[in-house]
Amino acid sequence: MSDIARLKGEVQDSDDTEVRDAIDDATAQQGSAEALEAITLESRTLEQVEDALKRVADGTYGKCIICGRLIPAARLEAIPWTPYCLEDQEKLDRVL
Repeated sequence: MSDIARLKGEVQDSDDTEVRDAIDDATAQQGSAEALEAITLESRTLEQVEDALKRVADGTYGKCIICGRLIPAARLEAIPWTPYCLEDQEKLDRVL
């Protein structure tokens, strides 16, 4: 959450430059776009972590939400918030 707040501050700061030319504007827009992309990624990750905590609370953490099989411990160590086994994640990735 602190990363999200910091990135939002960067976006606001880039818009507050007093003296600007076309290069300053382009640089500020690029920086803002990158910060907004990072905010989106951080927000999605935070949402996924919150969802994983709900699964912990209701006793379904570690089970794939599609097929119900147990997610291997190594996968959960790598991506603790994942709701999918590797097989179902790969299926989803092919669709997207």
